Amino acid sequence: MATDVEVPALGESITEGTLANWLKKLGEAVAADEPIAELETDKVSVEVPSPIAGVLTEQLVQAGDTVAVGAVIARVDQSATATAAPAPSGPAQAAAASTTNPAGAGETPALREDAELNAPHAPDPDGPPRDDVITTLSPAVRRAVLEYHVDPTSIRGSGKDGRLTKDDVIAAAQGQKAEAPQAKEPAAPGPAAPAPAPQAKAPAAAGDRHEERVKMSRLRQTIAKRLKEAQNTAAMLTTFNDVDMSAVIDARARYKDLFEKKHGIRLGFMAFFVKACALAARDVPSVNASLEGDEIVYHDYLDVSVAVSAPKGLVVPVVRNAQSMSFAEIEKTIAAYGKKAKEGTLTVDEMQGGTFTISNGGVFGSLLSTPIINPPQSAVLGMHRIEERPVVKDGQIVARPMMYLALSYDHRLIDGREAVTFLVRVKEAIEDPTRLLIDL
Repeated sequence: MATDVEVPALGESITEGTLANWLKKLGEAVAADEPIAELETDKVSVEVPSPIAGVLTEQLVQAGDTVAVGAVIARVDQSATATAAPAPSGPAQAAAASTTNPAGAGETPALREDAELNAPHAPDPDGPPRDDVITTLSPAVRRAVLEYHVDPTSIRGSGKDGRLTKDDVIAAAQGQKAEAPQAKEPAAPGPAAPAPAPQAKAPAAAGDRHEERVKMSRLRQTIAKRLKEAQNTAAMLTTFNDVDMSAVIDARARYKDLFEKKHGIRLGFMAFFVKACALAARDVPSVNASLEGDEIVYHDYLDVSVAVSAPKGLVVPVVRNAQSMSFAEIEKTIAAYGKKAKEGTLTVDEMQGGTFTISNGGVFGSLLSTPIINPPQSAVLGMHRIEERPVVKDGQIVARPMMYLALSYDHRLIDGREAVTFLVRVKEAIEDPTRLLIDL
């Protein structure tokens, strides 16, 4: 008897998602709680597990379809016999690994390369590839298969676990053209004019250019929509300052080994900036406030949204109650979020809320930027790369490790004086970390 596989709860206020891809093929054996499909929501990617051990006998939706929470997307039969098995030799040898780890089962979806796809199938002698084979391919590879008229089941995949990539398809198509046999003239009964020599095929032009259209993921669409809404709604302005990082760098160098030995985590820059922002927000509470209709909502806590780059887009998990956390707690929380972002395992709850955002473009080498507010928040701090620059200290020109800071804010709520004061408070706390200890 088959058991329904339903779309699980996706988080507060999220009622539907998009089926990104199937992680299991029809007829393939699955274990209980083993992911069989991946869903994309407006905020996160979610794996759908099989409720029982058995065989995947039905896939009721296709990749790209929108599905509601609670909808049945597949069925698993506990009594069925697995029919999806790799061929014993040849190109499908790589697929043998997919029997125990099919389609990268157990891998984190966010870490899979977008160009990779499911393990190759046995060749179909009837000509064009079967529809059930085509539907298992990723959109990019599927388009290449149809464009170049090749049979994906006859190609050895170079991706992980023998999966095909778009380059595999293109290479196979070029190889077929180069190796196609020339037609032979039938033998003539008597003397005849010699057949014209076949013309040599012109080599492929160097630097061939290709275009690829890929539908935006739900996460990317949401990011685009929210950021544009922020620009259209907020009276956004950015103020700048620079900060001498010498004191923080010296403190890290002096205590990093002891800190890591005691707390099991490295001491980074983010903890200093989170604590500095918490201190500054007490003096300038409007930076940590938000607008709701014609009311200003002030918060007596600081929930910091930390912008993290993930394989599928920017995500902003929240460090809650940062004002009362220790340096070690902040660093551990951010490190855990960074790991989850790379693995694609962040939950919706971990990214909801937030009263203020910190974005560190410096990790990518950014010298200066104007970060965009994350609604309904009213401000965002942008950190940038540290570089040695000449500055004047006590009448002398000296080299110091300097960082530009940028504070983008909603001028409807925050006046220029308040924004500048907040950024100066952050600068003072970073240049003299003792202020963080004695609450100045």
